[in-house]
Amino acid sequence: MPRAVRFEQYGGPEVLQVVNVPRPVVPAGRVLVEVVTAALNPGEIGIRAGVFASIWPATFPEGQGNDYSGVVAEVGQGVTEFQVGQPVLGFAPRAAQAEFVVADPAALAHKPAGLGWDEAATIAGVGATAWAGVEAVFPREGETVVVSAAAGGVGVITAQLAALRGARVIGTAGEGNLDYLASLGVIPVRYGPGLLERLLAAAPDGVDAYLDTFGAGNVDIAIALGVPPYRINTVADGNGVRKYGVHSDAQEQADSPQIWDELARLVAAGRIVVPIAQAYPMDRVADAYRDLATRHVRGKRVLHVMAPDRRAGLPAV
Repeated sequence: MPRAVRFEQYGGPEVLQVVNVPRPVVPAGRVLVEVVTAALNPGEIGIRAGVFASIWPATFPEGQGNDYSGVVAEVGQGVTEFQVGQPVLGFAPRAAQAEFVVADPAALAHKPAGLGWDEAATIAGVGATAWAGVEAVFPREGETVVVSAAAGGVGVITAQLAALRGARVIGTAGEGNLDYLASLGVIPVRYGPGLLERLLAAAPDGVDAYLDTFGAGNVDIAIALGVPPYRINTVADGNGVRKYGVHSDAQEQADSPQIWDELARLVAAGRIVVPIAQAYPMDRVADAYRDLATRHVRGKRVLHVMAPDRRAGLPAV
């Protein structure tokens, strides 16, 4: 029987189980995807822990994971956009960490040649989140843009998208990631106490836009730098949104296969780098979320859902 990640009560990573489930039946108008890789996202921790139970309640036993890459295994009656055997990427809320996902064709995009399975699994989640944030503050040629946590999963893509628009990008990060950001053409600034002063020194002519991917007071810092609220976007500071009226655009605002296609092409062409910090087998899903909760990571952590022998038979990209 196929396997899937499930949890039957709110709690820590220990509530996560990998269980046998029936192989899904594919209804008309839907596609069955055999999942290769599923991404891990910080928001999933809050859902599992019950932090968001009042707005996104779980239905136990609950699935987990959202963005993934895989191969079309079956197509339902009436589906013409996809064929068996095609590599795809998509978004399946609370369902992606399973060996099979039933997908709406409108929530799938084709995976281009040259795009790795692990990188493809991040496109519809953090890739779309980064895209939406950049669109919200519309960086222009020659402007100075700050990206917080610019080495993280969302931040590293955000910084590169802003740079592709011709902006001068300043990225905040921990000491261990400063050289890495510099290698991407991002001006690195160490975060922590004294950040405002370091940003003022790095941008003596001012900051035009601020993209916060971490929270922890970054919206307050953006305001202190004189950035107007309509040119600030945060995906991690609800208080900042309420206090200043800044943008909070994220995955939902870029929930479009057309956008995923464009992002996938940029990554496949090497114009955007998606660093994969670590890949875990599905049996280690609890360990993966324990590591993710530390928030100290360069790029993305992912879950290898497809069994190693099956994965070995796939094309590398």
